[in-house]
Parts: sequence; structure tokens; C-alpha cells
Amino acid sequence: MERQDGDGREHRPRRRGQGELEAQVLAALHEAPGPVGAVWVQERVGGDLAYTTVMTILTRLLAKGVVSRERAGRSFHWRSTADEAGLAALRMRKVLDSERDRGAVLASFVTTLSAADERLLRELLGDTGGAAAEG
Repeated sequence: MERQDGDGREHRPRRRGQGELEAQVLAALHEAPGPVGAVWVQERVGGDLAYTTVMTILTRLLAKGVVSRERAGRSFHWRSTADEAGLAALRMRKVLDSERDRGAVLASFVTTLSAADERLLRELLGDTGGAAAEG
């Protein structure tokens, strides 16, 4: 769908990037006061989004294990079981799992980290730098 702006030029609405819609739905669920319906999520993410699209995203997130649902009459109420960081980690894991040489992928990734991110990763792994060199 194209729209015209004030000077008569046509503009297409910006398409969301891959995973962006999932992140927006997950963020809405994370802010919810408790389990909520798909319409509640639709209103928070944007009125231009079709209900069926919201349901598709929720179902995909359910399959990924980052949301849960419970029966509420004839429909479902949804709840976040992971935050945006959890969803990003899931996407990273999916990429890693799709590659043959996991070691090469991890090594390449680590070499692109900033010094601060490398220190953080070492802290998260419980390594101050010496243990990896010794092992």
C-alpha cells in the first residue's frame, strides 16, 4: 500500500525488519499486567497490524518457548516467558545451530567483540582470562 505525502510523491510504509515484530510483541507482553489476549497485544503493537498477524507471531513465539498461553473461554491469554534479550539469544542460538563449524562461527564472532564486550563475556563465563589459556 502506497501513500502520497504533501508534495504528491508516493511512499511505501516501512517494512519491519526480520524479528522486529516478534520483539515488539514480546515487549508488549513483557509490560502486560498479567496474561492478556491477542487484541490487547494488537492494540499495544499498532492498530495497523492485523489480528491474524498478531496470532501468527504469538504462535511462533509459543513454538520458540518464549511465551505461554492459557485457555480463557474460547480463546487464549498469552504471557511472556522471556524478555527481548532472551529472544535475541534464541535467534543467535538458531544461527549457531544452523552452521556446520560451530567453533569457527564462535571464534569469528568473538573476534568482532569490543574489548568491553569481551570482558563481559569472560565474566559471564566465569573466566578472568587465565583459565582458558591454562585449559
